[in-house]
Amino acid sequence: MLLTNTNVLQKEMTANQLKYIAIILMFFDHLFAIFLDQSSLEGALSRIPGRIVAPIMCYLIAEGYFYTSNVNKYIKRLLIFSAISHFPYVIYFGIPWWKGTSVFWSLALGLIALAVAKNNKYPLYVKVLAVIACCILAVPADWYYIGVLWILFFGLFRGDIRKQLISFAIIGIFLHVIHSIYDYGWLWVNQLGMFLAVPLLLMYKGKQGRKSKILKWGFYIFYPLHLLILYYIYIIITG
Repeated sequence: MLLTNTNVLQKEMTANQLKYIAIILMFFDHLFAIFLDQSSLEGALSRIPGRIVAPIMCYLIAEGYFYTSNVNKYIKRLLIFSAISHFPYVIYFGIPWWKGTSVFWSLALGLIALAVAKNNKYPLYVKVLAVIACCILAVPADWYYIGVLWILFFGLFRGDIRKQLISFAIIGIFLHVIHSIYDYGWLWVNQLGMFLAVPLLLMYKGKQGRKSKILKWGFYIFYPLHLLILYYIYIIITG
């Protein structure tokens, strides 16, 4: 007997549920990043589930552009938390403060790029230059210009999941995975774990879920907070 409908196909995920998944996996991904040897097979395998976090975050930022009532406030919020998260990020990952910054910076720049690209007041050359500028400025950030481009194309192709996922794959493979393997070795093939996000994005049908200020602000607050908690735990363990 052929089944025309399955539970998998019928299952839908809200934006809130995607956020919960991203938060949980992000916590463990950052835990494994420092507490396990990343040059080992064990360390590389531990990071695979966390590869879905950035695609989900970028997708939800692009969605947020269409749902927000004030995109400028949205951008300012991301920039503010980029500043708040900067030192927790560089301290936890042992990066000189001037050499890197958190994913909030690339998310903010991605939203700026999308906002400019969708604004009909600007000519094409201004839009192209703005996107290039955002990509360059995002280089020091976690997920660098990849996050900017994912947000941009998720937004430009909104409503066409096929084009969204094709652009996601092209950007991810050619600008991130291949580059990472070439620079850091074959263990970085674990970056292909980003494709684990695809089934989750396919289950998202545009529903936001229950409105909650706690959830709205919780993700922003959780990011710098969990880095400080993990750093404190690391200091206790290592003495």
